[in-house]
Amino acid sequence: MASMDDLIKAIYTTPIIDNHAHPLLTPTFQTKYDLLTITTEAHGKAIKATPSSLSHIRAVNQLSEILGCEAKWEAVVKAIEIEKAREGHVWAKRCMEGIETILVDDGLDGKDEVFDYQWHDQLTRSKCKRIVRIEKVAEEIIDGLLKHRLTGARDAFATFKQFFRKAIRDAIEDPEVVGFKSVVCYRSGLDISSCPDSEFMSEFVALFSGLKAQGVTKFKRIDREFINWSLVNLTAELIGESSAHKKPFQFHTGLGDNDITLTRSSPAHLQGFIRKYPKVPIVLLHASYPWTQEAGYLATVYDNVYADIGEVFPFVSKEGQERVVREILELCPTEKILWSTDGHWFPETYLLAIVQVREALEVVLPEYVGKGALSIPQAIKAVEDIFFTTSNNLYDLKIPIKPFPPNSVAFPPRAGVPDLQLLKAFLEQNPTTKYLRLQYLDYTSTPRVRVIPVKRALAQLQANDHLQIKVAKAALIILPNDSVIPGGSATGEYIFRAILSSLRPGPSKGYASVQGEFFEEDGSKAELCPRSVLRRTTEISKSQGLKFIMGFEIEIVFMSRSPKGTFIPMIDSGGHNWNAARALRGSDKLDLLDEIYDVLLSAGIALETFHAESADGQYEFVLPPLPPLEAVDTLLHAREIITTIAANHSLRATLFPKPFENQPGTASHVHMSISSPNGDSPKIYESFYAGFLRHLPAIIAFTYSKPASFDRVLDGYWAGGRWVAWGTQNRETALRKVKDSHWEFKSLDGLANVYLAIAAILAAGTQGVADKEKMVLGDCLIDPGNLSEKEREELGITQMLPQNSDEAMKALAADEVMAKLLGKEVMDVYRRVKEAEFEMLGGMLPEERREWIIERY
Repeated sequence: MASMDDLIKAIYTTPIIDNHAHPLLTPTFQTKYDLLTITTEAHGKAIKATPSSLSHIRAVNQLSEILGCEAKWEAVVKAIEIEKAREGHVWAKRCMEGIETILVDDGLDGKDEVFDYQWHDQLTRSKCKRIVRIEKVAEEIIDGLLKHRLTGARDAFATFKQFFRKAIRDAIEDPEVVGFKSVVCYRSGLDISSCPDSEFMSEFVALFSGLKAQGVTKFKRIDREFINWSLVNLTAELIGESSAHKKPFQFHTGLGDNDITLTRSSPAHLQGFIRKYPKVPIVLLHASYPWTQEAGYLATVYDNVYADIGEVFPFVSKEGQERVVREILELCPTEKILWSTDGHWFPETYLLAIVQVREALEVVLPEYVGKGALSIPQAIKAVEDIFFTTSNNLYDLKIPIKPFPPNSVAFPPRAGVPDLQLLKAFLEQNPTTKYLRLQYLDYTSTPRVRVIPVKRALAQLQANDHLQIKVAKAALIILPNDSVIPGGSATGEYIFRAILSSLRPGPSKGYASVQGEFFEEDGSKAELCPRSVLRRTTEISKSQGLKFIMGFEIEIVFMSRSPKGTFIPMIDSGGHNWNAARALRGSDKLDLLDEIYDVLLSAGIALETFHAESADGQYEFVLPPLPPLEAVDTLLHAREIITTIAANHSLRATLFPKPFENQPGTASHVHMSISSPNGDSPKIYESFYAGFLRHLPAIIAFTYSKPASFDRVLDGYWAGGRWVAWGTQNRETALRKVKDSHWEFKSLDGLANVYLAIAAILAAGTQGVADKEKMVLGDCLIDPGNLSEKEREELGITQMLPQNSDEAMKALAADEVMAKLLGKEVMDVYRRVKEAEFEMLGGMLPEERREWIIERY
């Protein structure tokens, strides 16, 4: 399943269709315009204040980092001049890395000062296309008419109208033209009116007659409202009449230079026009800033309207850009959103836009994922929609999506930017974080932590690709008393690397936690790393077309300490029953549960439900469904939060499987669904669960990993029972079928290394699908322990689960398929660790062993 790393990768590698930009200046005219314009719409004297703007300061910092120069504007300008002199258009190409194609509006003034739109083909992966600006078409026709002798203004109007219609129709037929653009926003505002042809003619005659009387021979601009409105309506009519693919009609909306009347630039003024031409695709350009929410609304409620969120990159501050993304996503479907650089004149405008939109998405989308508003696949789809898919479909470009390599001028691999940006984005949302807890589970399921101050982590990521430390190789083979297993060694080191996509706040104030993975010193994956074992397993499953979601139930018992320091039932927990209302009474309990919920939620873990369980002081917290690796990470983090808060309330939260002899035990049930296409097909999920059941006795060695685990292996306690069996809605079987591919596995407790346990489950099930395993066990609808031997045989229930640790380890050793699936080295080390651990625990008295395990798990 997709991880946060996959989302970040999508943000940096998804090809960009720049749906609105302008040509670059030719070398001759590059000095005519002020480079300060790359971050502002100001012109004239107003541009002098630009260096104090947030957008300019940010651009200086970013460009200086890319160019390797001092973070001063003068140094940046000089470095750019050197790049252009040294490599010609190569610098421009570097600035546009990641752009698939540009849809070029070449209707700006100064046509002779810029390159032709086709020249830009050398800068992009796919050929560039044209956007025809209708006002420029009209102005060029009028300019031509002024140079020719005509009998009168009325004849000029008829000729103008004929030529304009032909030009628009030709553009509709031209495969190089993919859309049209209007700047009526500048000329008369967006409150476009329908104009009778008589008014159109009257205004045109007055304009043309006046130009003739003044002797004008070079016409530049139409400022009369009725003419501008008529041109827009006429273009929309012609697009609507076309029988071919309807080419979109772009409108400048929102911010612009001081030539615009801001109060008339809101896209809300276009609502009547939108209703009038429902067959014409309409694109609202430039995020309609500051009217972004209006644009999002129009794109949401009208089928023919789309919202572009360009130009605010790089003209608006970082926080403003993130707000624009959030505002457009408040209401607007991602498939109605597209993006553009609005690049113009200078290649640096493209570069800054690309860098900054990625930074904004990298902050906003992981935040939404963390809050549960989007799943990672949905967030990845949002990236693909905004950058590529929406424009590709809207403009009928027919370009196949092909990611770029994750290496760009702005984010070279040496900078380790994905990890650095992940951490920076996290810290922006959690500014009080001072320490990072780098966590892992060893082979005894002991959670272990290294703490790194945030300042140190940031400094390391500035210089390296990853946040990592050296850890002795004994880390995975020591016992809970820190002794190394027989035959183990304290020599050698692993690289222990933080997987920053798993970063979450907590469990304590000022701390954040991140799961880590082990690597060899040469950078290769460490075979024994439990998290890497699960990662490899999910990748193998994915290669065979299988994806999963999983949700864990945390059963946990809160215990108090006696005056002697021994563990006793939580005070006032007598009469604790399943779903009992009594367990939710009393301020102490409610404060505890309320704090747990709030801290979990602040860490992006939204509980599905929580309720009292049957044992004294026992509660169950149901976690949301996630892909396997994220689900396990979330489980471990949630446990740390719960146990930490309990400790703050002078309680011990324990996962001990059977705290009280005559009361139900404590488990960590997991719900599983095959989320890939056809996952709900019986041919798929029955083979998966048949493969799982075939290897269940060996899997038990991972899911019931300590002698104490087998105290739960009883019939009649809703604990999964003692038999290899499954049943529809049967909580007395190890595997309960809920619906279609959604099943619950009950023979898993909190003492397991859950990475290895889930890896074993997925590996066995995936092998079952590969082997087209048949489900030979029948659907057991009652407690298998209450069946006669004959009844069990009729259902194929002939094999019992291991009844103790020795039996489980023997079953694991005998299962050659599981050894192949998980790796012989993993199996061998796991066996050796368990043998040493069992010997250590066996040397304790029963009550001493109980207290010892409760203290640690």
